[in-house]
Amino acid sequence: MKPAPASLRHRVERLRAEIERHNRLYHVLDNPEIPDAAYDRLMAELRALEQQHPELVVPESPTQRVGGSPVPEFAEVRHQLPMLSLDNAFAREDVEAFDRRVRERLETDEQIGYACEPKLDGLAVSLTYRDGLLALGATRGDGTIGEDVTHNIRTIPTVPLRLSGRGWPDLLEVRGEVFMSSAGFDEMNRRANEKGEKIFVNPRNAAAGSLRQLDPRLTASRPLEIYFYSAGRVEGKPLPDLHSEILKVLRGWGLRTSPETQVVTGVDGLLGYYEDIGRRRSSLRYQIDGVVYKVDSIEQQRRLGFVARAPRWQIAHKFPAEEEMTTVRAIEWQVGRTGALTPVARLEPVFVGGVTVSNATLHNIDELKRKDVRVGDSVIIRRAGDVIPEVVRVIIEKRPSKSSSVRLPQKCPVCGSAVEREEGEAVARCTGALTCPAQLKESLRHFASRRALDIEGLGTRLIDQLVDAGLVRNPGDLFKLTVEQLANLDRMGDRSAANVVESLEHSKQTTFARFLHALGIRDVGEATAEVLAQHFRSLDALRSSPAEAIEEVPDVGPVTAGHVHAFFADSRNAKVIDALIQHRVRWPAVQGNSMRDSPLSGKTIVLTGKLSTMSREEAGDHIRKLGGKVAGSVSKNTDLVVAGGDAGSKLKKATQLGVKVLEEAEFLKLIGRKR
Repeated sequence: MKPAPASLRHRVERLRAEIERHNRLYHVLDNPEIPDAAYDRLMAELRALEQQHPELVVPESPTQRVGGSPVPEFAEVRHQLPMLSLDNAFAREDVEAFDRRVRERLETDEQIGYACEPKLDGLAVSLTYRDGLLALGATRGDGTIGEDVTHNIRTIPTVPLRLSGRGWPDLLEVRGEVFMSSAGFDEMNRRANEKGEKIFVNPRNAAAGSLRQLDPRLTASRPLEIYFYSAGRVEGKPLPDLHSEILKVLRGWGLRTSPETQVVTGVDGLLGYYEDIGRRRSSLRYQIDGVVYKVDSIEQQRRLGFVARAPRWQIAHKFPAEEEMTTVRAIEWQVGRTGALTPVARLEPVFVGGVTVSNATLHNIDELKRKDVRVGDSVIIRRAGDVIPEVVRVIIEKRPSKSSSVRLPQKCPVCGSAVEREEGEAVARCTGALTCPAQLKESLRHFASRRALDIEGLGTRLIDQLVDAGLVRNPGDLFKLTVEQLANLDRMGDRSAANVVESLEHSKQTTFARFLHALGIRDVGEATAEVLAQHFRSLDALRSSPAEAIEEVPDVGPVTAGHVHAFFADSRNAKVIDALIQHRVRWPAVQGNSMRDSPLSGKTIVLTGKLSTMSREEAGDHIRKLGGKVAGSVSKNTDLVVAGGDAGSKLKKATQLGVKVLEEAEFLKLIGRKR
């Protein structure tokens, strides 16, 4: 084929630039210059030229938004910077407490500047641009690992395939929310109804389902939009020092942000914004379930850091919960991983808070008695955001004449074992342990979870099948599974089965702390497992320790110590642990000083300034592993302050109080780490 002449190449480039300019005017700036018919003519000309000269087609061309074949499956994407969850506020007091915590950690009495925006009810995604071109689109997933949906992201008109303007970094990762407008959702459902196709329940479910289609042509047919709300990884050029200024820069590059974003000061500013958006909520063109507050200063965000899986510098202020009335069909008991029996109300399905609700938690037997919920009762159901629906109250006037109170079962509804309730506890428990299928299933899910042994492919459906088929009776049985056994299960083929067996083999190499966490001991989460591992350093030492010795571990109280000792004293658990060791589940020896010998054991330490060898989060992990506690502010109870570069008011206060200050080199020596 004869190559395209230079004049034609130039025309194609001009057309692409013109079309992208009009896309930005229409989708980002909401200020179109030409009618739809004129835009369509430009697209038609470009498409015709590319068809005549396929060598001119490039991935970022406007004609390539919908193209390519369906993908066979979604690939996993590991987020280099985790996409964290948000803590929630529901009342004025929660917002005041949030602002107070921020100011205390920043050690300032001055009012804080906050960037505020509506909390869209959609699906969070991460987009990566390399040299200004869209390279990757991924869902949030569990915050650490999402799914590659680049083929579908490209079909969304408000996503630029090439960044506008100039001066963007070599690599730019941006986070956003994919959603459907209310009008787009209604129109999509109207057309689907005419064709006799599936009707979606709400815009959020419709957006999530549309983005997770294997065929991009189906995604392209749905009215998806996106608003970008933050930047993630950035390489090659720094972004501004204020979150609000970063959003302005993103808009300049063609990345659409919420027009409702606003910077306010202090609690009054936050609540004023919340009330204003609340008044206008019904007139917005999309659904929201609250607003999000973020500390505007990026430097202050860094200083505030994170707690667990949520940033300390932002919070979601949810709108009041939505309530509806329905009828209780039945009250059943669910059995959890630790044997806890939770009463659950099975309801006449009712639409509330954007979803159809047919179950609601009753928490525990005391709560059930307090509310006196009975089968046949008319009840008020509340749902707020993603919170599990709950029964708020019973409408006594509507109660059937013949009804009786619900009693705590004496036998486990799953395995028939005795149910016991310790004195002073609200929770009753099945005593069947791993002989109870319900407890076994939940234990296996925990054992295989990402923060425990991280066994990929061992999900809820597969675990249910393995237990129901009698193939797995305890965690040790997992490592006996063969490809043939797995391949015979529902929705499992040879390839999937082989992947699970390979993942099981890979998971055998773990750490002592992860192993302890995976065992599912009551009250032993990740942090407690870490301090136990560091303190005892070996499984034999921990198994042979009395409760009194376990209680000596920092932050382990008598109740938790009792649970740990009882777990290892139980012969059933001992058999499971021995089986796991026989199957070569192993870990490297715990290095460094034990907590008992650590110079940081029991000490309260404050980190300030910028460390050159690690982040402050990593430094905090080292301190906790060695038995120390990390505090956010300096007081007379502070034992040490670790000062990095540009240390500020905390260093000054430490000097005033006479608290010992360590430079980074001294700190590294103390924790046994080289530069």
